[in-house]
Order: sequence, then structure tokens, then C-alpha cells
Amino acid sequence: MKEVVILGAGISGIAAGYFLGKEDKKEFNITIYEKNSSWGGLCDNFEIDGFRFDKFVHFSFTGNKEVKEIFEKSSESIEHIPNPSNYYKGYWLKHPAQNNLFTLSKEEKEKILTDFKNRKEKPIGEIENYEEWLRIQYGDYFAENFPMKYTKKYWGVESKELETKWVRERMYKPTIEEIEKGMKTRDTPITYYAKKMYYPKKGGYKSYLSSMVEGLNIELNHEVIKIDLDKKNVYFSNGKSKKYDELISSIPLPELIKITENIPKEIKEAAKLLRWTSGYTVSLGLKTKDIPPYLWFYIYDEDILPARIYSPSHKSLDNCPKGCSSLQLEIYHENNKPLNLSKEDILKNCIEKLIKMKVIKEEDIIIKDIRYEKYASILFDFNIYNSRKKIREYFEERGIKTIGRFGEWDYLWSDQSLMSGKNIIIDHK
Repeated sequence: MKEVVILGAGISGIAAGYFLGKEDKKEFNITIYEKNSSWGGLCDNFEIDGFRFDKFVHFSFTGNKEVKEIFEKSSESIEHIPNPSNYYKGYWLKHPAQNNLFTLSKEEKEKILTDFKNRKEKPIGEIENYEEWLRIQYGDYFAENFPMKYTKKYWGVESKELETKWVRERMYKPTIEEIEKGMKTRDTPITYYAKKMYYPKKGGYKSYLSSMVEGLNIELNHEVIKIDLDKKNVYFSNGKSKKYDELISSIPLPELIKITENIPKEIKEAAKLLRWTSGYTVSLGLKTKDIPPYLWFYIYDEDILPARIYSPSHKSLDNCPKGCSSLQLEIYHENNKPLNLSKEDILKNCIEKLIKMKVIKEEDIIIKDIRYEKYASILFDFNIYNSRKKIREYFEERGIKTIGRFGEWDYLWSDQSLMSGKNIIIDHK
């Protein structure tokens, strides 16, 4: 029987264990090792005094039939019609902002429309970076004041440092007619890329994974400190070790490089070029239901730390005590550019800004929490494709299959991460 070791009990690691177990339980002895005290990875959640908070924002809008069936088998869902909003200099704008400019001043509307009409034309294949892509899509004024500022807050870098393949359908390009209509009325059609979104009725987003977890052998509190590729052995911080025949890893590639013995210099150098965002989540529990009605909203003001804010209590009433509500704020930075603020300072700043924005009142706050995740998302600069190819090919040659957002090193949504784990193939011989 083959010993299959999976590192990481996030959505991709769980999916790998689930599908391999379905494939042939007689031939595979599968063990998943997780460094944390609970499974779920970035799909996990935590509870404080009856308030439940996911790690970062999660909704399901997958079109994948297999993923839908797994989620439906795991949990009853709540259907949401997306209603995101945007906060900009005291104005609230329907999302996406580019064709919902109704609340802005006449002066700004005219600047945006003029620059949109006068934007340069250039074939997509000739566009050099994300900043240029934004200017060509939306015109200079809108690009500079909205997505370019948001890029610095969400990705932690200037737009010109990013390439453009990752954008795909994620950003809407309106016609001139749509922009003009959105300047005159709030009554505009939904142009967000997902028309409906789903969230578990109970238990937070990780509930969608519960049917896959049943019967899996997950060893919690097992942080990997060393991998010996020659001896095919994994060593853990608790003093234990495990021999394997097949090794599957969802550990972030830079961390996998650090813990694997005898990595060639050229692979280490490639790893140094990988960039990513780290993130803080500020979680607030409120003794009132009087919060903005939006499932989430984006913030463009540079003096306000969060890039986006969402409401766990709007996603499901099960996420908070009766009569209460909750908000969760995301603050990001590029991995090599820390904010140089203490957690206490970040928490204080966020609360002060929310009060000033009239989103909350200080006397309503009953829960305050701030947490940090070293790995939030992948940065798509101009080195990413060659660097990750070298690293993943090296590990594949040495018998390690890499999966998930940080194992594939790609901008994967949760359904794509699940399929990343499902698509692992192991030789039965």
C-alpha cells in the first residue's frame, strides 16, 4: 500500500485526499498534515463570543458542476444577489464604479467622461503593464483615482509593476453609453461578474468542505520543518516524522523551498523573485444591526487602511448573536514592504476611520480582533511565470506535486483550488 502524504489541510489538500481516497482506498494510505489546530486553511474561521469570522472574504459563485454538488452535499446555502459598493472621498458609488458615477460631483464626472472618450487605443498584445492597461480601458482620470489607488492598497505595489494576464473577466469595461447613463441615475443593471453568490446557512464558509472531510485522516498541529527528498521523509516540529511514497504539498512555494533539503542554488534564486501579499483582518462585533446594507465594499481613499470591508452577518445570521451584526476589514501589504504599524495601531486607525465614515458608532462595538496571515494572494509581476515554472518543475521531478493557490502559485478562487487538488494523478504501480 502506498503511503500518500499531503501537506496542508486547506481546500486543495482536503480535495486531494478526498478524491484520491475515492479513487482507490485499498492502494493508498492517505494522511493529511496541518500545522494549525483546525483544518480549512484560508477557508477556515474562528469564533469570539458568538461571532463567527472567516479568514478573508469568501462566497461561492462557481459554475463547476462537480464543485456545486460537493458544496450542496455539505451545507444548505443562502443565495445572495451581489450588492457591492464603493467608498470614495465620502461618496458611496454602486459597483463597479466605472459605470455607476451618479453620486460624484459634476466636475469629476466630466473629467472621467472626457478622459474615457480620449483614451488611447492599443492592441492588448502590445500593452506593457497593468497601469497602461487601466489607462487604455478607462482613461487617465478614472484609472489614477480608482483602480490605480486600489491596486496600491490591495496588491501593495504600483500598477506598473504588474502584468495583465491575471485580470481576465475580473474587471468590467463599460461603453460610453453605460458611463453616461450611470452618471444620470442609480438605476443601472448589475454588471458584476457574478450574478448570484452563495454562502453556507450555518458554520461559515468551511462548511462547504465538510462532506469531503468525512473519513479523512487529518493530523492537526503538525508543522513541517524538514523534507528529505532522498530518504522520502517529512519531519515535524513536534518531533514526529513520516515516510512517504507520494508527497503532495499545498505549502506556499517559498516556504517549501526553505524546508526542503539540498535545493539547488538556481531554484533558490528563482524563489527569491516570487512576490505575494500578506494581510491583516480586523474583525468587529457590534451590538446593533445598523450597518451599511452592502455584502462588501471597496475603499479607494489612501488615508484609510482597509482595501475592502465586508459583513459576515449579512452573509449569514448564523455568524453573529441575535440582534447583532459584524464587519471584517482587510488590510494588505506586499511581502517585502511591511506596514510598520503595530496591530494595536492598525486596529485603532481602522475603528477611527469607520466612525468618521459613519459606518459604525464606537459605543456599539463589543468585539475587537486583529489577525495576520503571511500569505494572502499572489503578485503577478513580470518574473512570476518563469520563476514558478522552474520551481514547480523541480519539485515535480523530485516527486513532490504542488497544488492550490500557493502550491501552483496562481490566482485561484476556492473552486479552482478544490479542482487543483482533485486533478492530482498518482501512479498506482
